[in-house]
Parts: sequence; C-alpha cells; structure tokens
Amino acid sequence: MAQHRYTTHRSHRQRRIWPWIVGILAIFTVLMIVVSVAGTRLYRQAQEVKTHENRAISLLNGLSGDINDESIAKIQQSMPEIQRETQAANAIVHGSLWNVAAKAPLVGSDIQTVQGMTEIVNEIMNKSVPAFIEVVNTLQKDNLANGNGINLQPIQDAQAKLSAANEKLQKQVHSYNSISAPKISQIKNAYDQGQNQLNGIANKVNKLTNTFDILPQFLGAGQTRTYAVMAMTTSEMRSSGGLIGSVGEITTDNGVIRVGDFKPNTDYLPYESGDRSSDMNRIFTDEGPLHMSFDIRDLAVFPDTEQTAISMRSIWQRTPWGANRALDGVVTVDPVFVQELVKICGNVTLPNGAVLTGENTAEYLLNTVYKEYGDNNTATDAVFAAAASQVLSNMFKDTNVRKLMRIGEMMGTMAAERHFSVFVFDKNLENTIQQAGFTASTPKSEENPSVGIYLTEQNPSKMGWYIKRTARITTVSCDSSKGDIYHVEYTLDNTLQESEVAQLPRYITSAGTDYGIGVEKILFYPPKGGRISNIALINGAVNSVQEDTLDGKKIYRTLARVNPGQKLTYSFDVNVSSKSKSPLAIDQTPMGWTGTGVTYSGERCTAEN
Repeated sequence: MAQHRYTTHRSHRQRRIWPWIVGILAIFTVLMIVVSVAGTRLYRQAQEVKTHENRAISLLNGLSGDINDESIAKIQQSMPEIQRETQAANAIVHGSLWNVAAKAPLVGSDIQTVQGMTEIVNEIMNKSVPAFIEVVNTLQKDNLANGNGINLQPIQDAQAKLSAANEKLQKQVHSYNSISAPKISQIKNAYDQGQNQLNGIANKVNKLTNTFDILPQFLGAGQTRTYAVMAMTTSEMRSSGGLIGSVGEITTDNGVIRVGDFKPNTDYLPYESGDRSSDMNRIFTDEGPLHMSFDIRDLAVFPDTEQTAISMRSIWQRTPWGANRALDGVVTVDPVFVQELVKICGNVTLPNGAVLTGENTAEYLLNTVYKEYGDNNTATDAVFAAAASQVLSNMFKDTNVRKLMRIGEMMGTMAAERHFSVFVFDKNLENTIQQAGFTASTPKSEENPSVGIYLTEQNPSKMGWYIKRTARITTVSCDSSKGDIYHVEYTLDNTLQESEVAQLPRYITSAGTDYGIGVEKILFYPPKGGRISNIALINGAVNSVQEDTLDGKKIYRTLARVNPGQKLTYSFDVNVSSKSKSPLAIDQTPMGWTGTGVTYSGERCTAEN
C-alpha cells in the first residue's frame, strides 16, 4: 500500500512538472529556429553588403593610383554606379534585422561598426569625392602651362572648392578611423581594407589641396619673390637634413620661375657664421667631438627650418649678391627630393655623362659621386648643383593637372619625411605653408603627436648613407582621458662591414681616424603635451642619455658610436597628450631613401578609447 502511494505521488509530480519542461524546450527550440533563421539572413545580407562595398571600391581604384585624364573620366562615368552600391549597402545594414542585432551581446558592437562604416563610406561617395572630381575635371579643361611656370589663375579659382571638399573628406575619414575596431576577424578585415583605401584617398587629396593652397603666393602672385635653395647631403647628417653643399636662387614672378646659378658653399664661407642661440652654440659648438662653426655648411643642424632660414638670411645679407636684395625665404632639398622630381619630370644627364633616373639619383648623389671624385669638393658640389638646377628648372614646365597632382602628392610626402622644407618671412604666407605641413619643426601638435629624433654626424665623413634607421612603435595602452602610451625601439644599423672600410675613400669613411664609424649626436624631443620616460640603451656603445633644455624645450641627448656591422637600439616609453587624434609618429632627420622605417604593433587607439 505504501508502495502504491509513493508511485501515485511520483506520477502526480511528473504530470505537474513535465508540461513546464516541454514548454521551455518548445520555447527554446522556437528561439533557436528564430536565431538560426535570423543568423542565416544576417549572414546572407552581410555577403550582399560585402559585394556592394567591394564593387564600389573597385570602381574607385583610379583615385588611389596615378590620376590622369583617363582615370578621372572613368571615375566620373562610374560615379552613379558607385553611389548605388554604397547606398544599397547602407540601406541593408540599417534595416530592422541589423538594428536588433546591433543591441545583441557579444556581436552588437561589431554590427554597430559595420553600420558606421557603410554610412560614412556612402556619405563620402555621395558628397566629398564628387566635389573633388568636379574640381579636377574643371582644371583639366584649363590651360595650366605658362612657359617655364604655371598659369596661376585656374588654381586660384579652384582653391575654395578644393579646400571645402578636402575639409569634408578629412572629417569623414577621421570619423571612420574613430569607429571602434571590430573583433570578428571577417569584419575587421573589411574594416582594415576600407581604412587603407579611404586614408590613401584622403592623403592624396590633402596633399594636393595643401600644394594648391601655397602655390599661387609662393610662385609670385602679386609680387616677385626670391628664395635660397639649400642643397643638403644627408650622407653627412645634420638635425634637419645634411651638410649644405651648395646654394642656388629661385625667383618667382606671377607663376614664372627662374632658377639661378648654384654657388658652392666655399663662395659663402668668407661671410662668416649664421645667427644661433646660446643653447645651440653650447650643444654644437662648445661641446665636441665636432665643434661646429655654423657657417653655411652647418645651417641644417637646426631641427627647425625657421631657425635655418633666419641663420641663412644673416649670412645672405653680408654677401655681395645678397646685400641689396631681400631674401623672401629658404627651400631645403636633398637628393631623395631630387630623385622623386626626376621620376615626374624625366631623366637628367649630367655634364660628366652620368644619367640620373627616378631610381638611381639618390644613391649616385649620396654615395657614388664620392667614390668617383673622393675629396674633390668642387667636383661633387658641382654634380649636385647641376642635378638640382636641371630638375628644378623642369619642375613646372609644360604643366598639366596630372603633373601638378603628382608634384603636389610628392611634395607632401617629401615634406613629411624632411627631404624638402620651406620657410618664408612673409607671416601670412608662412602660416599657410605651416598649415600645409611644408615647414619642418620639432613636435608641436598635440592632436597629431610625434617624437622628434634628430642626428648630427660628429665624424667628418659621408657615413650617413650606411647608417640605416628603423623604429618599432608598440601600443601599451589607450586612454583618451590621460593620453595613450606607446613603447618605442629606435635602431641605428651601420651596414658598412669592417672588410669594406679599406676599399672606400677616406672622404667617405672619415677625414679623421674613426674609419667607418658612425658618431652621432642625437636629440630626442618628447611629443607636445606629452613626455618620454624609461629611456635606455638595449645594445651598443654610447654615452649616457642626458636630460637638457634647448631653446626652451625639454630634450634628451646623447652621443652614440656605431661601429661597422653593429647595431644600436634605444628603448623608451612615450605618453602622448589626451588631445591626441592620431597614432604616435616619429619626426626624424631624413634618410637617403623614401620611407620612415617605422612599423607599428598592438592596438590602434582612437579618440573614443
């Protein structure tokens, strides 16, 4: 009887509980089916979005490469289709299914990223890019050629529209870069591809806009201007370039450019030293091992082009050819800048028969010429002067939109890498030039932070060609309230081997006794509004790193010796300003080739982190 009561009671419990279990399982099954169906629909729509975006990007490829009549015509013809593709993608990801998914745990933030990506891309393709194409198309129909110069009026007419299109584009691309980086690999790949494409276009448009902003006034619209062109050899490094081998003159008058003779530095030596501060004198003249005189040869030792220009003007005013003529500004150029101009303007044949191309110019002027002529300064300076004079004379000949756009993009890149810099004494024009990024200076932007690393060769030699420099920047933490933190490793590599030293002229390896050794006085500048900490040497032989002040700015400095075949690496942490809007960069003494040698690893910080 007891057994029966137990069995009856258990059956009663089962009857009470089991319907609940069935109900829960049914609901769960329905939810799984709904999620499965929704997930399938979401996946299919994601593939559609990918197809639309890839199609739009492929049609826009002409804007990433060499812009010419054909590429602009193709983009104009494809613009309606590009806009249809981006509009379709944007409509899909803002549908009800995606809006619900955007609030889901785990994947919601990535869905929001996709929504932000497509919205921004659609806006760019419907507003900024068409406005830019319209300006370029108008310029193509104008006659920009003016003998040895440029017809400035079409450029002046285009400035306002181009600036407006560029400003809108830069804001939109910044918004894209500020979207939280996705975690799902497929979405991240799409995000990265879009970022590379958009930043490439924005960079190209920005460089062209900057060039258009400065060209009319710089090329003498409204008044004739005279500039000193200071030819630097980065084989003998100075903070913002290299030893000044010769100085030429450029006169501009309403777009017409006249390139005068280049005078060797020996013509300037009788007119004594340039002006400099007591700090510059203390660090570079009073202290060795190379006691600099600040004559014409040393004027690129200033990290700021403004100080180079002021010092140059003080010498210029003492010369017979400059005493009664105002100097409007200076332009510094090195062999890499000359090489990039040769790529655009055509090969140059030197008086000695050597043919300079867009591939061999830098190496010839920075290394080969010293192997051929040894310590014959007159001959080597003449070679560089002939090359610079020819290529600058050809710079604005037979100008059209394609050539001008290539020059504009090249000038922006060369300025960023310090192969080319400009400073003028007209404050209004100089403000425009600075905003365009054409005046090299120590770090001064909190929004776009950089560490300044400037080298000056203390071994009288041409060893700069052999000292390869690289940097690795690793993100340590992202914090927009306190400022992002990075770890930097900066390496100097003496690629000249001990066995090669005896085979080279002493003019290359050393006029003293440190044959084949790079002896570098290095200045480290923290980013504006930020700081450097934990600076140390990982390997190599150097003096201790000292904290100092140079013209009111905090710096760290040291003297490094890099023997043949050896590497030397500095390690330090960098805390940037909380106002930072871009990754940490390195502003450095230019090298003998294009590129910065900087690689990045770790998380990409955004303004929202």
